[in-house]
Amino acid sequence: MSSYNGGLGIFLLRRVVYLAVVVLIATSANYFLAATALNPRSNFEGRNPPPPPAVVDEQLTSLNLNDKTPVVERFGRWADGVWHGNLGLTIDHESVNAEMRRRVGVSLRLLLIGSLLGCFCGIAAGAWSAVNQYEFSDHAMTILSFVILSVPTVVLAVFLANAGSSFNDAIGHRLVYNTGEYTPGLEAWTSADIVNRLQHLVLPSLVLILQGLAFYSRYQRNSMLDAVGSDFVRTAQAKGLRRPQALIRHALRTALIPMGTFFAYEFTLIFIGSIFVEKIFSWHGMGEWFVQSIQKNDVNATAAIGMFVAVLVLFAGFLSDVVTVLLDPRIRRT
Repeated sequence: MSSYNGGLGIFLLRRVVYLAVVVLIATSANYFLAATALNPRSNFEGRNPPPPPAVVDEQLTSLNLNDKTPVVERFGRWADGVWHGNLGLTIDHESVNAEMRRRVGVSLRLLLIGSLLGCFCGIAAGAWSAVNQYEFSDHAMTILSFVILSVPTVVLAVFLANAGSSFNDAIGHRLVYNTGEYTPGLEAWTSADIVNRLQHLVLPSLVLILQGLAFYSRYQRNSMLDAVGSDFVRTAQAKGLRRPQALIRHALRTALIPMGTFFAYEFTLIFIGSIFVEKIFSWHGMGEWFVQSIQKNDVNATAAIGMFVAVLVLFAGFLSDVVTVLLDPRIRRT
């Protein structure tokens, strides 16, 4: 047991070091890209009357955004601030740290439930389709998945928002909301406020659940089909296990290995890729902030979001490695 735990610990430690180096490189590259591609000075040039150049330089220097300062020097100041827990100021002179905390909380509330339920539903549907290959349920799931995947996110979100309004009109009661995170005026975290927040959460979560169902079910079905026809499943049945038991204990466990990697990285990317869901349902999260930061030429905010995504990739990679090792202990020996 001690050798097992030691081998597992060494494997995970090696992976953490590797992923940390990747995050450091990705964060640095992201800052240089943002600092060279975005032009914060243009935010002042369009004003009428235009401010004096000296005033513009002073403003940009105070934000560490002055393009007349060498980019390496600006990066050094930004990196020193990050090391001390300060991500700098936005182009609007607001704290990047405070804005990120608020936005992350919004995105977590929106994405966590929808992504997890979408993943679980997709895995279950994919496994069911594989076990019932070429039957009616398999064909129905395949058609449904391809239909959902072929519909753009913005179209699906608008459709569900309109469907929610029609549903409310049909029952004569506002059961679900299609805009905002909550209704202003309610006392925070009372039973009425919690119910109200859940009502606002239903429709945007449904978009993510449907997309997750369609996406993961296709991968899970293919992975499950490979495992169902494997020799170890037939061997387990030959040793006396019934087919359902053999599929759950052996085939499903093997088929879940690639799904752990898919979910970990997909959840990371959806944090800033859910811009359409956030915009249509008026949730002010990370995706919306990312687009706004680029539009405003906000280097500090863009670099901070890039660092946040890089850290998420680190966490996702570590989580994926842990799940993979738990499902297939042979991996730790590599």
